[in-house]
Amino acid sequence: MRNTARWAATLGLTATAVCGPLTGSALAGQDAAPASLYAPSALVLTLAHGDTATMTTPVRAVTLSCSPTASGTHPDAMSACVELRGVGGDFDALRARDGVLCTKQYDPVIVTVDGVWQGKRVSYERTFSNECVKGSYGTSLFAF
Repeated sequence: MRNTARWAATLGLTATAVCGPLTGSALAGQDAAPASLYAPSALVLTLAHGDTATMTTPVRAVTLSCSPTASGTHPDAMSACVELRGVGGDFDALRARDGVLCTKQYDPVIVTVDGVWQGKRVSYERTFSNECVKGSYGTSLFAF
């Protein structure tokens, strides 16, 4: 019985010694390969009231992931991702919709976006004169 246990232990250690380095190199090769065919697109959007984002505390924050599928805590992630893809990830390309009438009341609303869009780091801040003006830009990205 002791010989069987000794042989089992010897074979186990030998297999580990011989196959261990092979397994390690195979795993290292997998780490070098991309985990996905899609470049990552994951953003955190915040909303605050005030003149500058550095002087205010966000009152709302949502997450938005657009790759490979739309997800996150954004209330309409699918539409927001479609809208963002439509402008190539250029937040400045979002324009106010025609026909939206807003008051000229100054009650600043700040939207910030930080994260990664198609594999590139992004940081964006925009101050809108009021909530109505913010809502007129795009259709769903800033609607949270």
